[in-house]
Amino acid sequence: MKTALDITQHRDQISALTEENAQLKSQLAWLKRHVFGRKSEKQIIENPDQGSLFNVDDTQAAKDTPTKEIKAHKRSSKKQTNDDDVNGRGLRFTDDVPQRIIDVPSPELAGKDADLYDVIGTKETCRLAQQPGSYVVLIYRHKVLALKSNKPANKPANKSFKKKLISTPAPANVLEGCYADVSLIAGLMVDKAVYHLPLHRQHQRMLDSGVTVSRATLLKWMQKGIELLRPIARAQWQHILSGGHLAMDEVPMKAGRIETTSRTASKMKQTYFWPIYGEDDEVAFTWSAGRGMAHAIEQLNGFTGTLLTDGYPAYNSVVKKLNEQASNVVHAGCWAHCRRMFENALEDAANDAQYALDIIAKLYQVETHIRENDMGYPDIQRMRSAYSTPIVEDFFTWLFEQRQRPEILPKSKMGKALYYAHNQQTKLKIYLTQPDVPIDTNHLERALRVVPLGRNNFKFCWTELGAEQLGILHSLTVTCRLHGINPYHYLVDVLQRVAAHPAKDVIELTPRRWKDAFNHQRMKSDIHT
Repeated sequence: MKTALDITQHRDQISALTEENAQLKSQLAWLKRHVFGRKSEKQIIENPDQGSLFNVDDTQAAKDTPTKEIKAHKRSSKKQTNDDDVNGRGLRFTDDVPQRIIDVPSPELAGKDADLYDVIGTKETCRLAQQPGSYVVLIYRHKVLALKSNKPANKPANKSFKKKLISTPAPANVLEGCYADVSLIAGLMVDKAVYHLPLHRQHQRMLDSGVTVSRATLLKWMQKGIELLRPIARAQWQHILSGGHLAMDEVPMKAGRIETTSRTASKMKQTYFWPIYGEDDEVAFTWSAGRGMAHAIEQLNGFTGTLLTDGYPAYNSVVKKLNEQASNVVHAGCWAHCRRMFENALEDAANDAQYALDIIAKLYQVETHIRENDMGYPDIQRMRSAYSTPIVEDFFTWLFEQRQRPEILPKSKMGKALYYAHNQQTKLKIYLTQPDVPIDTNHLERALRVVPLGRNNFKFCWTELGAEQLGILHSLTVTCRLHGINPYHYLVDVLQRVAAHPAKDVIELTPRRWKDAFNHQRMKSDIHT
């Protein structure tokens, strides 16, 4: 016969197994969504009764929306291509693209009736072609000159006379005594940091093209080139800190090896990039061996303004420590991370979580209206005060009421979402009073996407120094993309310019300043001249 103690123990076991089963189901659902589900965070709303925030006439909007007829039904036509893309009207390309003209023979002009035809013009048909690995060996041929001179009169007859030989040296190279042209060094960097092509694949491509260079040599060339860029990346990082607000995040990257005494293969260390996004669309990818606050404090030393982050608790300690050092740092929170917590709770509490998502969606409608109308700071302040502030107040009032409900367990996904939003309440309201601060860190997450994309291709960095140097490359190439600069053109220029440029003016070589100062007269490789 079971005792009361046995029954209590069985109930506890059933409760624990039930909770574990719910967690496993949640993990499985999360995995299925990330493997097979929709990746976009855009909310799909199909509610005809929901009015527009800015009273837009839906009837007029429908009339203004262009449509096209497709097989007995209509759908809105949203342009997905640019005017310069390849389309039915022909191939678009710039003068920088190499061209090769192939004359097509006319059979009529080769026969006995060739005299019957007159050539009155030509037609051109363009086709975009590709060739495997395009490498060129630049051979600098120097003339050796001998100075014409008669034999000196006082020279003994039995003594030989040597003429003075003169030879013009080859043009200066970026790396002294190196066999690599600046175009190759910049190409290695761009393939690695922009197109995520590991060095061993670039090495294989060279071998397939008939060029034999060791992989260690390629690595040495790229490392030496990156060291030339280090002062530029540092100047860009310092300029970011001089701004009024910035966003910061952390992203993992395996780098270096953990020495073990066992016979098994050594493991890679878990290190982190700490990208910092400035108000002038510049990014600095700093690197550290850990995820602790010490590195973030060091990188933000001297910053005064608003720091926008996610809910990682270490940032609270970072801001506290900076303010103890006589800094005036305000900590702002990210609404996108808050939204994701409620989105994860849709399976457990669909109605409540969806209600929270609908409220947050109204905040993003305001931001979309601001962005589409390109408003200045005074107008942004008025818009957020008039529309966003009441929405935020209603949201946290509802949040307080939900936290009083006993059926919402603290460890449930809905309970965690409510706790996260409540804990971030003060930080999430900061953007309402500071028009220059974004509503979330999505702009930073788009910029740091190069790190996970690279991880999918080369998994890790062999050394910690390699990870730090990769951060330097990402800092400059991602900023180039943000400012519409071709990273290859930029690197070819600054690698040649940095040695002769005054150290006190190194800020002029950052992509933001370089675009206006040197892009129109950029230095090129001899292969492009």
